[in-house]
Amino acid sequence: MSNFAAAVVRVADEWSAHEVSLGDAADIEDVADTLRDVNPAADVSLLFVESNDEYLVILRLDQGEDLRVFGSDVAFAEESRLGALLLDEIAQPVVELSTVDLEVPEPSADDSEEADGPASPVAADAEPAGDADLLADLGMPASRLLELCGQDGMLPSDITAEVCQAIGCGDEVEELRDV
Repeated sequence: MSNFAAAVVRVADEWSAHEVSLGDAADIEDVADTLRDVNPAADVSLLFVESNDEYLVILRLDQGEDLRVFGSDVAFAEESRLGALLLDEIAQPVVELSTVDLEVPEPSADDSEEADGPASPVAADAEPAGDADLLADLGMPASRLLELCGQDGMLPSDITAEVCQAIGCGDEVEELRDV
């Protein structure tokens, strides 16, 4: 499996992004320690872990404490050691996509697709889990995060890019990918 892990930290309204390795992590606390080590003085530390163009896990630490985790799909825990390590604390999907008010745009008259009705942006088999509100105070409400994770055709890197743009660290993460 191909993995990408980006630590994004904010100190006094300044964001920076760093690629990190999780290969030596034995448990979620090792992952949290790796995130803390990026900048121990960080007000907010985020870790975006993308795996195999299918899964995304976001971890958050506030001032190095209170680890919060969100995963785009609990199937990641069943499919890899890294997924199990990151989502181990989350036994079942915490959120049902059907209970979240997702904004579905009405089709326009110009749409050339012939369909029975508006297409739902939600992938039927996605089972997000964890704390979908972990980025709400930064500008990414739970409903939008869930919508992004449920859209067919969205890759984890697309979701990460959109989330980072919304919270103000898009350029830093884009520069990290370009290196």
